[in-house]
Amino acid sequence: MPIKIPSDLPAFDVLTQEGVMVMDEDQAMRQDIRPLRIGLLNLMPKKIQTENQFARLIGATPLQIDLSLIRMTEHRTKNTAAAHMAEFYRPFQEVKNQKFDGLIITGAPIEHLEFDDVTYWNEISEVFEWTQTNVHSTFGVCWGGMAMINHFHGVKKHMLDAKAFGCFRHQNLKAASPFLRGFSDDCVIPVSRWTEMKQDEIDGAPGLTTLLGSDDVGPCLIEDPSHRALYIFNHFEYDSDTLKQEYDRDIANGTPINVPINYYPGDDPAQTPQNRWRSHAHLLYGNWINAIYQTTPFNMNNIGC
Repeated sequence: MPIKIPSDLPAFDVLTQEGVMVMDEDQAMRQDIRPLRIGLLNLMPKKIQTENQFARLIGATPLQIDLSLIRMTEHRTKNTAAAHMAEFYRPFQEVKNQKFDGLIITGAPIEHLEFDDVTYWNEISEVFEWTQTNVHSTFGVCWGGMAMINHFHGVKKHMLDAKAFGCFRHQNLKAASPFLRGFSDDCVIPVSRWTEMKQDEIDGAPGLTTLLGSDDVGPCLIEDPSHRALYIFNHFEYDSDTLKQEYDRDIANGTPINVPINYYPGDDPAQTPQNRWRSHAHLLYGNWINAIYQTTPFNMNNIGC
């Protein structure tokens, strides 16, 4: 089954060309089923790229998905055309009376800031609380996951001495988890961050379970059943060339940066990067969508009750 997105959203043509099933509003109305309503709170500067990445993953499941794009109310992006934002995005304050089966909160390039120094911290804290009454399951990604686990559990983020940058092998720590159904004993995940969460501090927070972790870059995927949430600190959603784009940008700007580890063949940036995480990315997000489908109320008014 396809993902329902506006036919003039750039992701519509991108996903169609990739063979992902997509449909517009007219097609969706002819299907006598309730689609899952998934919100994407997009905090990344490259909005369209991020839309494509997440729509690709949640649109590959055998269910109809209604994707809603959400932004912080007062924050204005400098990297995406105002016309695109006006047409496809709705500010949180306009949708907070609505209910969603799922919500993805993306990362944001603000990890050097303390949480309460972020200009929209008050509003995103409101979002976190809102998920407990209006969202059936929330998926916090990178900074979004770190911020959410801090809000609910007080787990701190810590600055790294050097950027964790590259593709790192992670261990499957809870093979029986429904979110890891079909996962290998280990998998490779792209990492790009200056901060980390410490495993002992996560272990000290009641009710949290680490599902994926790495000896090199620490905990990755955390389940928080009491808040109906998953937190992932790394980037399964990345395209094959996303780390390359970040590396090339820093080189062009003269920013000190190491070649991303275990990404280019032979760690040679002149070579074409290899994608070794795509299948597990689809598994994880497909398992999340399936878990939502199995447990969310048919009557959306009952979400959060």
